[in-house]
Amino acid sequence: MSAATTRSRTPDRLCAEAVDLALSAAEEAAAPGVVGEHSGLVSEGDRVVTHFFECKEFGYRGWRWAVTVARASRAKLVTLDEVVLLPGPDALQAPEWVPWSERLRPGDMGPGDLLPTDAEDLRLEPGYSGEDEPLPNSVLVSGAASVALAAELADAEDADITPGAPSDYTVVPARGSIAAVAEELGMRRARVLSRYGLHTAADRWEDAYGPTTPMAQAAPATCVSCGFLVAIGGSLGQAFGVCTNEFAPADGRVVSLAYGCGGHSEAAVMPKPPVPPPHVIDETIVDPFPLRPAADSGSVSVGADDADTAELGHS
Repeated sequence: MSAATTRSRTPDRLCAEAVDLALSAAEEAAAPGVVGEHSGLVSEGDRVVTHFFECKEFGYRGWRWAVTVARASRAKLVTLDEVVLLPGPDALQAPEWVPWSERLRPGDMGPGDLLPTDAEDLRLEPGYSGEDEPLPNSVLVSGAASVALAAELADAEDADITPGAPSDYTVVPARGSIAAVAEELGMRRARVLSRYGLHTAADRWEDAYGPTTPMAQAAPATCVSCGFLVAIGGSLGQAFGVCTNEFAPADGRVVSLAYGCGGHSEAAVMPKPPVPPPHVIDETIVDPFPLRPAADSGSVSVGADDADTAELGHS
């Protein structure tokens, strides 16, 4: 440990003895009667000491007034540095501030509330923006692009590609049978949902999460354009979907496409906070400030005779 470090941890004698100076400074900064007894001191550096006084202010239990005093090198006069109210080890403090995005919990959203989504929300990704162009894996893609895509998929899946079209096969695949198709469509069950069952289910879902609910009436947009909506299959998929927004009131529920809430993915996108420009200090221009007013700035000119001053009411 160096000598400078040892010296800085040892309180300066004159600064440590300046308790009265520190007390008077704390009483001047605080209201009368709120500064308590001297509770200790700490060395901040060479000839810099902070004195602590108890705080008797209501609502500031465990806080203390910190008065920092300093002394110049080879000087015997101790001067005041700063006075501030600081929390002590057992001080009663407000909880640490948490951003609203971290305080929000499922179920906190009500009718009329908007939940902004970050422009780079990890739960969302850009949708298909091509107007007339088919998707890369669409069956409409033909030619060399289709062959190349099939080869890439085959390499990724470690599969073999049978040359030719399915219509050239001499043997019909087993999956082309009626039973296989029925099983794939979910029809090989003892009973399936009837039209009445479809209507009653649709009525229940629309009553709970439909366009007539207060949440949907106050929503900025409907679920049909929300990125958190997952489509469902079957005939009900034409009017309903599943909500996947964890902060929305219908998370994990079947919602009507005409339903809506403030958690819409495009309702309000949080912009990035602007970065303020650096401060510019112009040190090349000097503004003169006179220490006393000009001689001709008064109501009576300099050098006026006694007669003029008498008429003006001056002696």
